[in-house]
Amino acid sequence: MKKIMLICSAGMSSSLLVQKMQEEIALQKLDAEVLAVAEADVSKYVSEVDVVLLAPQVRFLAKGLKRKFGSREIPVEIIDAIDYGTMDGKNVLNQAYAMMEERD
Repeated sequence: MKKIMLICSAGMSSSLLVQKMQEEIALQKLDAEVLAVAEADVSKYVSEVDVVLLAPQVRFLAKGLKRKFGSREIPVEIIDAIDYGTMDGKNVLNQAYAMMEERD
């Protein structure tokens, strides 16, 4: 199972996006799980995820998180602002899978 982690300020603004992504996962019959995490709780999940996506409002965390997750070869990217703003679960899920494919 692939685990996708979304990070936002408090873990709340991305909860709707998580729902949309889970709907897309079910539609495509993928073996994946999405979780939303507040920036303060990121360290708890370092060894549990396959890919990390940042909400646009926390893009300033990207450099530090790339160092933190890079040692485990876990890709970290910022979600496109339009995809985040429109809660486009399909596009964000595609972004996550593209990141994992690039890594593999």
